Amino acid sequence: MKIDIVPFDFYLPVDRAHTISMVIKSFKGRKDVEVHLFRSEWDEEEFEAYDWAKLLGDQIHPDLQVSMDSSKRVLLEAFTEEERDQIMEYLKEHYKDRVTSVTSCPLNFPVPLGLTALSELTEGKDLGFIHFDKIPHYNLPFKMRGFFDLSQHKPLLDGAE
Repeated sequence: MKIDIVPFDFYLPVDRAHTISMVIKSFKGRKDVEVHLFRSEWDEEEFEAYDWAKLLGDQIHPDLQVSMDSSKRVLLEAFTEEERDQIMEYLKEHYKDRVTSVTSCPLNFPVPLGLTALSELTEGKDLGFIHFDKIPHYNLPFKMRGFFDLSQHKPLLDGAE
């Protein structure tokens, strides 16, 4: 399993700033499926504690209808450095033979308005979530999910085979 932690060369205004994605070798009939990990819960005190005026930036596109709460959730779904390291150890311990790579990089600040939080996406035919906290061996002190889009990945068996 290749682990890539992208260093940041800029000031992080908050500790909760790290995103993580992983690539699973085979998953639900597809190969090399990218899964975006995120915190699926936080408490209201944390939501209220941030100075959102300093953490949120300009709109991605001026004609987009923007949800301030969704842009805030993008930050709340991110991990602290300590949580990131716990996740890396957990994945190495339980998924080293099934995951080809794990990448972590910091959010860009200020967080642009108009981003959609992963927790707001709806499951469908190709879109879904891995509920890590429901897996029996899950032992991290926070709830985590993984979002995937199977339509972005090739089937395990090609029609020519």
